[in-house]
Amino acid sequence: MRRPRLPAWLPLDPYVLALLATVGIAALLPARGAGATVAGGASTAAVALLFFLYGARLSTREALDGLRHWRLHLTVLACTFVLFPLLGLAARLLVPGLLTQPLYGGLLFLCLVPSTIQSSIAFTSIARGNVPAAICAGSFSSLAGILLTPLLAAALLGSDAGGFSPHSLLKIVLQLLLPFLLGQGLRRWVGGFLVRNKKVLGYVDRGSILLVVYTAFSAGMAAGVWHRVSLPRLGALMAVEAVLLAVMLLATWYGSARLGFGREDRIAIQFAGSKKSLAAGLPMASVLFGAQASLAVLPLMLFHQMQLMVCAVLARRRARDPEAVLPDQLAAGRVAEVSPPAQPPAAQGR
Repeated sequence: MRRPRLPAWLPLDPYVLALLATVGIAALLPARGAGATVAGGASTAAVALLFFLYGARLSTREALDGLRHWRLHLTVLACTFVLFPLLGLAARLLVPGLLTQPLYGGLLFLCLVPSTIQSSIAFTSIARGNVPAAICAGSFSSLAGILLTPLLAAALLGSDAGGFSPHSLLKIVLQLLLPFLLGQGLRRWVGGFLVRNKKVLGYVDRGSILLVVYTAFSAGMAAGVWHRVSLPRLGALMAVEAVLLAVMLLATWYGSARLGFGREDRIAIQFAGSKKSLAAGLPMASVLFGAQASLAVLPLMLFHQMQLMVCAVLARRRARDPEAVLPDQLAAGRVAEVSPPAQPPAAQGR
């Protein structure tokens, strides 16, 4: 298996740059009046398309095959939807000293969002962990998040979610869950097409999210929400998120060891259980928060970039651990003893 590689010096994620540029455009040229109506309709359609593609891509067979690692998946789900929310609730003590109420609402929403799939897989592979388990854990978390995130938001955020109500739950079902289930139902016929056009559809994914960001921040500009944010508050938010990420990385690594997991499984748990999905969180925030979505997604955007930079460094360090290097060296030595010198790739593919 060819392992993904990250640059020695990780730059700012280009997609995060695109997100920041979109925020800048929304600040300078926000959609207003009829333009806001058109942008809102296009954003709703884009979110539905996004979750349809999620459903059509998720292999039901792979998900069922991964059930044999049920202890690992339950651990990741507990980290994502139990430990993260508990830490988010504890951060309530920081209001109003460090965080404003709207920023705290965004931070708590961040703690309710499901885990990532792509970056969890990439970092687990780089660190020489259990990649199949990371694939299944990320998929299970994303699927569970479609239901758990809005339900947890109803229980924990309450009135902090500007547009949250029973009607919002219905919107979640119609706009997110129904397209996802439709994608699963049609996967047999459209799955091959999606695989063949994976790169092009990746641009559709990202373009849809950029449209959601533009619509949310345009509504925020029209509502004047940015007048309530100061640079010191943003700095405090970043410091709080850095502590949150550090706590989750330590808890997933040492907690999984206490539960008896091996090194490869611990790596999968650490990278799948400590991260949050920007792709899943942004559409949900646009439905749950309405005009307040611009502030609600700000903590998630900052945490997304932070987790990429920290986990990239951590994954490379994990790959150099003696437990990871020695087995590969021993395997190469065994192959050299029993195989002709002309066949070294067998050791590399292990």
